[in-house]
Amino acid sequence: MVKHQLPCDPGPSAWNCLLPAEPARAALSENRIADWLVIGAGFAGLSAARRLAQLHPTDQVVVLDATAVAEGPAGRNSGFMIDVPHDLSASDYAGDTEHDERDIRLNRAGIELALAAAHEYQMDDECIVLSGKINGAVSARGQSHNSAYAKHLDRLGEAYTRLNADDMKAITGTDCYIDGLYSPGTAMIQPAKYIRALACGIEGSAVTIYENSPVVDLVRKGAIWKASTPKGSVQAARVILCVNGHLANFGFHQRALMHVFTYASMTRALNSAEIKQLGGERRWAITPADALGTTVRRISGTGGDRIIIRNRATFDASLSVKEQRLTDVAKQHDRSYHARFRMLSDVPMDYRWGGRLCLTRNQVSIFGEIDRHLYSACCQNGLGTAKGTISGSLAAELASEQTSDLLQDQMTGNAPRKLPPEPVASIAANAVLRWGEFKAGQEL
Repeated sequence: MVKHQLPCDPGPSAWNCLLPAEPARAALSENRIADWLVIGAGFAGLSAARRLAQLHPTDQVVVLDATAVAEGPAGRNSGFMIDVPHDLSASDYAGDTEHDERDIRLNRAGIELALAAAHEYQMDDECIVLSGKINGAVSARGQSHNSAYAKHLDRLGEAYTRLNADDMKAITGTDCYIDGLYSPGTAMIQPAKYIRALACGIEGSAVTIYENSPVVDLVRKGAIWKASTPKGSVQAARVILCVNGHLANFGFHQRALMHVFTYASMTRALNSAEIKQLGGERRWAITPADALGTTVRRISGTGGDRIIIRNRATFDASLSVKEQRLTDVAKQHDRSYHARFRMLSDVPMDYRWGGRLCLTRNQVSIFGEIDRHLYSACCQNGLGTAKGTISGSLAAELASEQTSDLLQDQMTGNAPRKLPPEPVASIAANAVLRWGEFKAGQEL
């Protein structure tokens, strides 16, 4: 029996709110037989379904999602598809060199798959564009993190450009940033627009997506798996789980997954006078020099010119937080926003929301065959867009008995380290997060 715990994300999926409404897909209301079942319609799940359709064009692939496409974490992230090392447990993102080299190969393969899908399904550059990103520093501490990260990129042979305060102001319009480190390989996405376009692109004679169809039971009888939802069921010989942190609710890797919520706020659309007052470029993307600092994006397109602030993180073993949390973190969001955009201090926030990511203590994913013909592409360690894309696709290849160097890269790694029992895990994890945010100082 699957633990009956529906995904719970506070606030709206703001990226989705910016887009025109689209017709809802049907919930599963019948008993179906398929060749393949994919559970989860995020980056991993849709990428798995796409690859299955490529490898088995005459097979029937069913995708089940507990909510609507782009309403869950796939539509709630900051929209970075990052290629270079981005270890959230390190203050300057750098990890072990061998591990980082392997991650770069996988991240870039995920970005290439996303760009190929964008070309195939005729997505525009608001959906996805290879534009690079900047590690932005607002203090000497952040600048030192950038210098340490630059040395790590040198060891890896990766290209980057250092930016001074004048460069940063020319890009962002604000004089708060004193240093930047630009890396060219990141793709920026409007996550809800991209994931909606991907879902529409793969649907057809081979792939069917059912929304609002949470799996409440998953059992194997002989060689066949049966997934039950509140109103129907799917029987399939092979199943791919793309449910990220909810993997534990399916009975696997208990006390191994760290469920972290991050939070964001988005301004209302800037008017022409405010756009002129701010200056700078119309689109840019900044990750904080300190991993627990503030991510900032300026977007321009559907929904107008807006600024997005993301910071604060909480460990929530229950996989849910109350709406009150948004009120609590909003105060920090507003402080971070006003410190960076004093000239726009009268511009209010239009949306505030939270979203889930999943980590393991030793930064490994949960990938592979976890039961007979049951496969996992879960736990992306804070890089769900790029890593989810490649892990979902590679899970489809593994289930199809394919082999490749990339698949070997994905399967290389240790088992996830166990977490302490509750409530020790929550107390310890949140203490580490709060201490990290305190040390981030002005970078927050």
